[in-house]
Amino acid sequence: MRVKRLNFFGNSWYEFIIVKKFSFSVQDITLLFLVNNIINYFLSPMIGKAIIRFGERKVLSLEYASLFFIFLAYAMVDDKFLIGLLYIADHIFFNFAIAIRTFFQKIADPRDIAPSMAVGFTINHIAAVVFPVVGGLLWMIDYRIPFY
Repeated sequence: MRVKRLNFFGNSWYEFIIVKKFSFSVQDITLLFLVNNIINYFLSPMIGKAIIRFGERKVLSLEYASLFFIFLAYAMVDDKFLIGLLYIADHIFFNFAIAIRTFFQKIADPRDIAPSMAVGFTINHIAAVVFPVVGGLLWMIDYRIPFY
């Protein structure tokens, strides 16, 4: 099974940081999106193979540990080029989340998959509304705070 994930629009807070704090132009953002999507297009099948080879737990552990350090770096880095690299690395490791779905399919009763996934998506969407508001309020104090 080949899984592809193209994120054409990204996550709006990344772009806000990149434009507001680091003065990325429209051309810079476009190039970053293009490079990011090309890299992730070719890495996604390799991530799927890594899940098969090493297992979901190891892949997800690597993802979470990596994202921890990437988010710390977002708070500390002031270089425009490094922010671009962090953006791409963040999206690469975010693609490791494919392992959540494959792990769930292995351990769950097939009858429980649809309702459990629906609850999971609902919780994620609630968090996607609440966390940006809280993060935005903290951001108004200092843009680094939400990353610590």
